[in-house]
Amino acid sequence: MLLYYITDRSQFSGDEHARRIRLLEKIGEASHYGLDLIQIREKDLPIRELELLANEAVRACRESGTAKLLINSRTDVALACGADGVHLTSNDISPADARAIWDISMRTRSETRGCTVGISCHTPEEVRLAESHGADLAVFAPVFEKAGSKNPRGPEALREACQRMRPVAKTEAGKSAGMPVLALGGITLENAADCIAAGAAGIAAIRLFQENDIQDVVKRLRGL
Repeated sequence: MLLYYITDRSQFSGDEHARRIRLLEKIGEASHYGLDLIQIREKDLPIRELELLANEAVRACRESGTAKLLINSRTDVALACGADGVHLTSNDISPADARAIWDISMRTRSETRGCTVGISCHTPEEVRLAESHGADLAVFAPVFEKAGSKNPRGPEALREACQRMRPVAKTEAGKSAGMPVLALGGITLENAADCIAAGAAGIAAIRLFQENDIQDVVKRLRGL
C-alpha cells in the first residue's frame, strides 16, 4: 500500500515560523515512519519562500528516511531543490511535458536524477488520461465528503477509476496492475479499508497524517 502525505502548514498553530518548524518536523516523521511520498502543497507561498521551504523539506526527508518528495505544480522548484518529482493538478501542464522539462534539465546538468510525476484526478476518465500521458500515479479525489469539499465521488467512482487502468504487469498474486491510483478526500482509519477494497493502491491525506501520530497511523493502515 502506498501512503502519501500532502502538507498544509496552515493547520498548525502559532505564527509562520512556528508553523514551518512543525511542518518540517512532521515531514521528518513521515519519512522516518515509512511513508512513500510527501507532497509540498503550500500554494500561498511566493516562489522564493516555496523554494526555501522545499530545500529544508528535502533535507528533512533525506536525513529521516526514504520518502520521495514531490512539489505541487512547480517543476522548476522541484528541479532547483533536488526533489524527487512534481505533483500536477488537472489544470497544469501534462505529465509528458513535465517529464520532458525534467529530462532536458538533467541533460543540461549532466545528471541522471529520475522524476516521479503524480497528478490529481476527479473522474475515472481523467485517471485514464493521466496514465496515457505518462503519469506515475494518480490521486483520485474527493472520495468521501469533508468540510469544504464538493460532490464527493464515493467508493464506486473510485472503483471505476481503478478499473480503467490498462493492465501492464502481473503482481506476485497474479493480478493485473497498471498505474497506481490513490484515494484522497475525507479518508479516515475507519473508511480507508473501503478504498483499498475498491482497488486503490494506497491512501493520500492531509489531516489523517498531519493531525495524528504518524507511527500509529502507518501501522494501522499497513495492517489493512
